[in-house]
Amino acid sequence: QSAATSNKRDKTEILLGRVILQLLYKASIHGFTGSAFHQQCDTRSPTVSVGYNASGFVFGGYTKQPFSQSGQYVNDDQAFLFTFSGEKLLKYPVTGPANAVRMIGNSGPYFGDALVLVNGSQLVVYTCPGNYYNFNAAEMHGNDLNLTECEVYHVEEFEKPWRPVGWENEYLMESIRSYKPTVSSVSQVRVLLIGPVGAGKSSFFNSINSVFRGHVTSQAISGSSTTSLTTQFRTYSVKAGRGGKPLPLILCDTMGLEEGTGAGLDVDDVISILKGHLPDRYQFNPSAPLHSESHGYHGTPGVKDKIHCVAYVIDACKVSIMPTKLEEKLEAIRRKVNLMGVPQLVLMTKVDEACPFVPQDIRNVYKSGYIKEMEVSTRLGAPLSCVVPVKNYSEELELDPNCDILLLSAIQQMLHFADNYFDEISLLEEKQPRPSLRNE
Repeated sequence: QSAATSNKRDKTEILLGRVILQLLYKASIHGFTGSAFHQQCDTRSPTVSVGYNASGFVFGGYTKQPFSQSGQYVNDDQAFLFTFSGEKLLKYPVTGPANAVRMIGNSGPYFGDALVLVNGSQLVVYTCPGNYYNFNAAEMHGNDLNLTECEVYHVEEFEKPWRPVGWENEYLMESIRSYKPTVSSVSQVRVLLIGPVGAGKSSFFNSINSVFRGHVTSQAISGSSTTSLTTQFRTYSVKAGRGGKPLPLILCDTMGLEEGTGAGLDVDDVISILKGHLPDRYQFNPSAPLHSESHGYHGTPGVKDKIHCVAYVIDACKVSIMPTKLEEKLEAIRRKVNLMGVPQLVLMTKVDEACPFVPQDIRNVYKSGYIKEMEVSTRLGAPLSCVVPVKNYSEELELDPNCDILLLSAIQQMLHFADNYFDEISLLEEKQPRPSLRNE
């Protein structure tokens, strides 16, 4: 196989998370027949089946059900098909779980009536979109139905998580409630959320608010749009439950970043926000950044008015396809923030949409090689230790304790980073020369 095909195969393995894959069946070795496939794969589960064609497409399916030769359909609500479109991995979840996989003796892996590898014991693929899976045939395999290889892997087990996490939220909530900034003039840490349009900045605040309220809420305007739904600078204080005291944290929401010049959040406005000059509800104007004559401008902000931590909110599904202009804007902002000595971290949102194993159990996020190996660190210049995956509440009506823990862990990390900022301020103050005292 070509190097490109091998690379896609590696990415297919990453798709499954940090798992140990055992090769069960390789058609070029065991034979392009249904009987050879069943001899190697029957009773083993879960499995991922991968087809390769001469046009360079890599495609296949995953099922948690063991293969057999019963002739029956079996139910699998976690089954999915996948393919590569260029270097992008596309996933097609099962739409008819009761008929997700069919156990046919004279063929290879048989997903519903939609995709069959080694069909009829031949070097061919059978596809029929719409039969329990929806996909575009040309997108999946380029309409090249001749196989050059077919492989089936047993998904054995998850490896050790790449970041250990305690899945108990009571300790996290209490440590956040009881947190006190180390600088006496500051009662609440101010965290600035920066990110592209639609990445989930406002949704993150709503989600944090939901965790402490005990039910899903929606205070900040959020949703899907090509332009920013947030047009004002907003500062949101989260309360510890209905009628409770404000938490020692303020989340500052900004206009979304956009590619074009004069569109979305302006880099100069970011500097004004960091220095504490922007008033709450300041109306952003991408073509005219804030200046000292603007209404409500804070001329002499104190430490309590400044930003103590910056969180870049990035959609995990769009990291690999981030436009160059947007990447350059983020880099320009990151350099400015660095010069001002403000700690930075990355909130990676929508992780459940990026890796198919995460929706099954949100705790798999730290076992997913696909999530870990994303290019967030290289594209934003942030070490992996500064990347925090989260899942915002968007469609749910009920809270999920494990989602809560990811969200609370992000807040805890923000508070730790703010402590670093306050430590630096204290050191600078200690180094300032003190006025000498003379006896009159």
